[in-house]
Amino acid sequence: MTQYTASDYSQARMSRDPRFDGVFFVGVTSTGIFCRPVCPARLPAEKNVRYFEHASHALREGFRPCLRCRPDSAPNSYAWLGVQTTVRRAEKLLSAIPAQSVSDIAARLGISERYLNKLVNTHFGVSPKTYQTMQKVLFAKQLLQQSALPVEQVALSCGFENARALQRAVKQYCKVTPASLRKRHEPVGQVPTLTLFLPYRPPYQWQQVRTFLQQRAVAGTETVTDNTYWRCLGDADGGGYVLAQHRPDRHGFAVTVSVDNLHFTHKVIASLSRVLDLHADPQAIRHALKNAGIPDTLIAEGLRLPGCWSAFEAGCRAILGQQVSVKAAINKVATLTHELGEVTSLGIAFPCAESVAESELTFLKVPGARKQALRDFARYCVMNAEIDVNDVLALKGIGPWTVNYLQMRGHSDPDIYLEGDLIVRKIAAQHALNPENAHPWRSYLTMQLWQLA
Repeated sequence: MTQYTASDYSQARMSRDPRFDGVFFVGVTSTGIFCRPVCPARLPAEKNVRYFEHASHALREGFRPCLRCRPDSAPNSYAWLGVQTTVRRAEKLLSAIPAQSVSDIAARLGISERYLNKLVNTHFGVSPKTYQTMQKVLFAKQLLQQSALPVEQVALSCGFENARALQRAVKQYCKVTPASLRKRHEPVGQVPTLTLFLPYRPPYQWQQVRTFLQQRAVAGTETVTDNTYWRCLGDADGGGYVLAQHRPDRHGFAVTVSVDNLHFTHKVIASLSRVLDLHADPQAIRHALKNAGIPDTLIAEGLRLPGCWSAFEAGCRAILGQQVSVKAAINKVATLTHELGEVTSLGIAFPCAESVAESELTFLKVPGARKQALRDFARYCVMNAEIDVNDVLALKGIGPWTVNYLQMRGHSDPDIYLEGDLIVRKIAAQHALNPENAHPWRSYLTMQLWQLA
């Protein structure tokens, strides 16, 4: 894993290098503001600068987020991939909106609440509850500055009880009022529509992501064009749609989210970011691929790991894709979706676990054992809010390849090497590779080998 130094941060800040956007934040002691390294404001002197690897660190030290470069909208950093799995899972659960109780999160992690407090304080410098509040404030700031939602609806979207609670939190951490963050006040229709911008660190291999998603898209559920990605959302995602338009000139995507239930706003944006892999660090990934033995001339610049919208969908796709071609697998996924999916006015959403668990799946032309494996997996997902791959592996008819695919695309685990995949084995045999040297980015090695095929 690439380790950055204060010198790297200084150079990146001075050059406003977008490849470091979100990897670190810059606190300016003379103003009390913290920024992204790409902030267009006049560069402060190095003696007036402090560097932070996480926004929570800057907030803890009393710095308020810049209103110009908006640190709340920066790509997330992979800095925490070097720490233990429990910390990574804790960060993911604590960042979810609406927030879960700290005791429930500790239970899901299989640790005590006291130990969770110790871990989060050690790695993020604040208590779990404070970290949750910080994430809600940063998301609220993003919506206040980039959308036209009324303050009351922003509060609802961010998990605050009411506008007053939102106002108190924004004042505490941003040192401004929600009203002062507004830039526009267009009326909002009956179905709230948000328009915001999600950046990435360049380079970004949009052609690779577009082709990968396009080949696996189900008509009516997903549409992928030359420069856009659209998805129909069912009740599990708030109902509505999400549209992302690639803007290479701005290193990101212009996103439109329209949902009936604002509680799902953050979940939809987080899922989209994961599907498009907007938080990857191209420099670290390239370094890992080179270490693994991929010739420099063959490494795809800006390679990404396209995700599945949900772990359940990834599992269904993996089970139906066992021992068949990609085209055959997608045809089966499309049949499953059109038979059991949630029909909306906009399209058809991918079926929920309950629908699959209760169906005899007679419409699927696959062996009976595979139908049973699919039903068993769906029943497991109905009973468990979070998928444990070890539990899934214990289900009859589900092997290592299926579970690894689920982890790689459903959980966006960056460190899965699909050594059991036929194409991966075939292309890897043509090069003197050592996959272990790509740790913790072996999922990108898998994608690179698929690319070479």
